[in-house]
Amino acid sequence: MTLKRSPDLRGEVLDLFLVAGEESGDQLGAALMRALRAATGGAVHFAGVGGREMAKEGVRSLYSIDDLPIIGFSAIPRRLPRILRLMRFTAREVVARHPNAFVIIDSPGFTRGIARRVRAADPTIPIVEYVSPSVWAWRPGRARVMRGYIDHILAILPFEPEVHRRLNGPPCSYVGHPLVERVHRLRPNSEEARRRLASPPVLLVLPGSRMGEIRRLLGVFAEAVKLVRDRIGSLEVAIPTLPHLIKTIRGATEHWDVPPRVMADPAEKEAAFRVARAALAKSGTVTLELALAGIPMVAAYKVSTIEYVTVGPAIRKRISSIILPNLLLGENVVPEILQHHCTAETLARALVALFDQTPERQRQIDAFSRLDSIMEIGSSMPAARAAGIVLNVARHDLPAKAAMRHSSGR
Repeated sequence: MTLKRSPDLRGEVLDLFLVAGEESGDQLGAALMRALRAATGGAVHFAGVGGREMAKEGVRSLYSIDDLPIIGFSAIPRRLPRILRLMRFTAREVVARHPNAFVIIDSPGFTRGIARRVRAADPTIPIVEYVSPSVWAWRPGRARVMRGYIDHILAILPFEPEVHRRLNGPPCSYVGHPLVERVHRLRPNSEEARRRLASPPVLLVLPGSRMGEIRRLLGVFAEAVKLVRDRIGSLEVAIPTLPHLIKTIRGATEHWDVPPRVMADPAEKEAAFRVARAALAKSGTVTLELALAGIPMVAAYKVSTIEYVTVGPAIRKRISSIILPNLLLGENVVPEILQHHCTAETLARALVALFDQTPERQRQIDAFSRLDSIMEIGSSMPAARAAGIVLNVARHDLPAKAAMRHSSGR
């Protein structure tokens, strides 16, 4: 995409307002900020809401996002009044600042609530959404509704632009998944590749990043790991997690039959990925991370009963898989063991098949090798693509604001 800078806008500094509602969005936002600063030569100013990573790039967050992430209907009633107050407060701040563009990043339940309020209060502010909501999985009618308050979507999955076109959603461009920018750090060198096949094998256990997920999965994961060890012999277990969860995970796993190595340092996590033979993972983005690293896996998930009854049937009706590798590949190569099927015995049986040179293991490895082409790995970086689109949207807004400032003598 070619960016055009109007000659009469020299000296103008872009004013951008970004909102991320949780850690994954904070990381995306920080990478986007770096790319925007590079693309503009520093002629950009940021304000908004974010976490630690966006703070390092210059955003003084209006409030802490640590208690914002929501998963599950059971979490909503207790926290809804505070969340609504923050939505209204943030929207007022955006409107008061009147930025050249407003960028909402992931956490759609929270960020799109802000976007709707901003659009209603000031329709002239361009709004970009970074990460499309999963309209391909459930509530497809959201795509058409989003046209009323989203001007452009930056998609991280290659099939999403066509989905939005078919559903009459907003303009949507595939910019690439953020994992693409660090895929080289997840893949082994020759020595690490040999360690993957050496004894004792390394098993990655990834129970999720939210307390509800951890509570539902860690116990059954512990039983499954014990069964795997009993059936294959010696085993090393590594559990990568986040800094604020490391004490919880260590406390919950200290009495496991196979004591795991729990780590929160990103470099340690990447090193563990490079030597792991197999993985047991909560269904989510981490399954794509594992697939890009070439690690055969078993995916598992449990939700609350109310979610399973109300949302589960709608999702299962629309898509054949809930994990990204299977969706991207168009075939269910990774076993998905969900809800009441998620037992220690079922998990262990599927895992054991991945430790030797079995057809089950080879099928996953062969399929994962196709992801580079599907995800356009090796082309331009996702953050740079995203920045280019944000700049085009924002610069449409610059001439009018520049004229207003010049006419008023500012």
